[in-house]
Amino acid sequence: MRLNKLLERLNYDVIQGRDDIEISTLLNDSRKVEVGSAFVCIVGAISDGHDFVADVIEKGAAAIVVEKPVVAPQGVTVIHVADTRLALALMSASYFDYPAEKIKIVGITGTKGKTTTTYMIKSILDAVGYQVGLIGTIEAIIGDTHFPANNTTPESFTIHKYLARMVEAGCDCVVMEVSSQGLKLHRTAGIQFEIGIFTNLSPDHIGPNEHADFDEYRFCKGMLFAQCNLGIGNIDDENYTGIFAQSTCKRETFGFSDQADLRAENLRLIQHAGTLGIGFHVRGLLDFEVEVDIPGKFSVYNALTAIAVCRHFDVPVLAIQKALGVAQVKGRVEMIPVSSNFTLMIDYAHNAMSLESLLSTLKAYNPTRLVCLFGCGGNRAKDRRFAMGEIAGLYADLTIITSDNPRFEDPQAIIDDIKVGIQKTDGNYVEIIDRKEAIKYAIAHGQAGDVIVLAGKGHEDYQEIQGVKHHMDERVLIREIQEELGLS
Repeated sequence: MRLNKLLERLNYDVIQGRDDIEISTLLNDSRKVEVGSAFVCIVGAISDGHDFVADVIEKGAAAIVVEKPVVAPQGVTVIHVADTRLALALMSASYFDYPAEKIKIVGITGTKGKTTTTYMIKSILDAVGYQVGLIGTIEAIIGDTHFPANNTTPESFTIHKYLARMVEAGCDCVVMEVSSQGLKLHRTAGIQFEIGIFTNLSPDHIGPNEHADFDEYRFCKGMLFAQCNLGIGNIDDENYTGIFAQSTCKRETFGFSDQADLRAENLRLIQHAGTLGIGFHVRGLLDFEVEVDIPGKFSVYNALTAIAVCRHFDVPVLAIQKALGVAQVKGRVEMIPVSSNFTLMIDYAHNAMSLESLLSTLKAYNPTRLVCLFGCGGNRAKDRRFAMGEIAGLYADLTIITSDNPRFEDPQAIIDDIKVGIQKTDGNYVEIIDRKEAIKYAIAHGQAGDVIVLAGKGHEDYQEIQGVKHHMDERVLIREIQEELGLS
């Protein structure tokens, strides 16, 4: 492919060489450069691609795309652009022959609910015969192939690579989580979304290498609605108006408000043997009953979002009801059948805000006891440990403090920090360092009517200790424990 073809949607200056040369590969990872590559110098939080120019030239790079001055020998083309991240996005689109223009893309942004909603939408559309790709926090899915994720929204080159594979695999559409960082760093630049979704907004990802303040965080979330045809937003959220301030799209709303185009009414909690759920009536643009086997008001919002999207794909109401009735997402209030006497679930809640939301939701089901098992990651702010300990102590009838990812810290020291928070409350607790033994204790001591939540790991299938990720999947641990306790 010719370099000027890759650059066709960019404003750029040729500092040195020619822009009509043939390029073998497009890369922003200096380790993968080969003879004939075009290397885009990305400025990252940890490293700066401009510092690797000499290295990639030695490996045979034919062209360098920069936003800062660099020194390169004659014979190497140097292209200057205002923003290399934007350049990478637009060049990647061209490199893969603009796959985003050949497939309908649904983008979901917000602080909470993105992951669950993407899977809900995919399950509904899959059920009626659509071929649906997915890009999100847990993984990317193309057909039967699953690719583990490193970021909620991958780098732009990876996005277009996935989209190209989805087009090749015959996908009709893709559901994508779109993070504020992904928008800020132009990872989705140049993509015109068929539908953009706003779930909710609360303070998060504010600090060094993320967002300077809440205003910037909200602004970046809102960028999605300047690059989609239809925006569907949660009208109940106080930031709804601000999120859509820069929008250029048509707009629809969902929520509990009478002003919502699609709204939920007549909520009812549902409890079956070993499971919790919620039911409600959909009013407005559609009119029908829904039951979801995931507890809590947040599940209503997630389900409303999925319904709002699938309405535009002409999905029959019966198919929506059936798919939502069995919807489950790995690591997101994921029910694990162990006993008909009590409910056991796995959830990714790993900060005070998400833990409080989860425990307050479960408390509404009036369990005999609410049992919360969790730990905190090592080499992270101690404030999180104090806060999570206090939240657990306030809401749970019994807290089992254990290990999460201790990383390079002493697991007992982390537990001691959590205890500082929990001891501010009257909450009962036990401490068991080994996570499997802690889970075994929770199951072995489960009482009729208990709700037991294993918080923090969610979809993760490892435990990081002293720089090494050891395989540890709580689902596997639970099966082993069932066998050991004679419950299988």
